[in-house]
Amino acid sequence: MDRKSPVDSLPRSFFVFSLLYGGMTVIAGVLAYKQFAIGPIVVESGILAFLLLVVLSSAVSQLHGKPAADRLVLWGFLPLAFSIALIGLVLLLPASPEMPAENLSAFERVHGQTPRIMAAGPVAYGVSLLLNVWIFDKLRGTDRAEGNSFGLMARGAVASAISQAVDTLIFITLAFYGEFPIGNLLIGQAIAKIVLSFVLVPFLILGAVAIARWLDGQRQVAST
Repeated sequence: MDRKSPVDSLPRSFFVFSLLYGGMTVIAGVLAYKQFAIGPIVVESGILAFLLLVVLSSAVSQLHGKPAADRLVLWGFLPLAFSIALIGLVLLLPASPEMPAENLSAFERVHGQTPRIMAAGPVAYGVSLLLNVWIFDKLRGTDRAEGNSFGLMARGAVASAISQAVDTLIFITLAFYGEFPIGNLLIGQAIAKIVLSFVLVPFLILGAVAIARWLDGQRQVAST
């Protein structure tokens, strides 16, 4: 009897995007330790991974529907939780005496985040990504299938900008409120993320949807 695996029953684009999505949830926190500047815009590098989460979840919502995108976001907690637990375990394990002290110090500085910051990340992630999917779906017009690329890009930009602003508000407030004045940091990060959401995200979503359709088309060709 011919039995198909769960992977065989998934659209290829959903399977590939899920793999990429899990990787981005894990790496975002590590990338955040470096800030970069493009002209007057200064932002932590973790936003690049987070914007890809927005792009992937929006593309999945566009092609496979909001419930599938919601599941993608919720299952994204799994690699995030495992990575946090594994990092904690590695930090507790004794370091090799042959490991250079400067390497150990750098590792512990990057990965030894305070519990407050570690808790703020998943909360901001869950709220903002689910909000992004909800807004993206609510703004849906007639562009779900092949037609309106401009509508797709506009929905992606608006949903990303709002969700990024909410992500910034939640994360910075939970992680740093009471430690130092956070007003300037909130405003600067929100502006930078909103600008990138309008400048970068629409084109990435358009590209992700095109790649997804190509992947699903290749699967259909392979199955015939």
